[in-house]
Amino acid sequence: MTKGKKTAKYKYYKIEGDKVVRLKKVCPRCGPGVFMAEHLNRYACGRCGYMEWKQPQKNE
Repeated sequence: MTKGKKTAKYKYYKIEGDKVVRLKKVCPRCGPGVFMAEHLNRYACGRCGYMEWKQPQKNE
């Protein structure tokens, strides 16, 4: 993480009624609390290096 730059945690959650919903994908290796970065063609975990490729959209 860069020095002096804080992440905006409020962008990762949304409140629906009495429930809190996570907006970003959670890393399957690290577990809850570690979100994956969303790139154009993949999701990547900055903590453990796990990566998932996005599936291409089929236009019919």
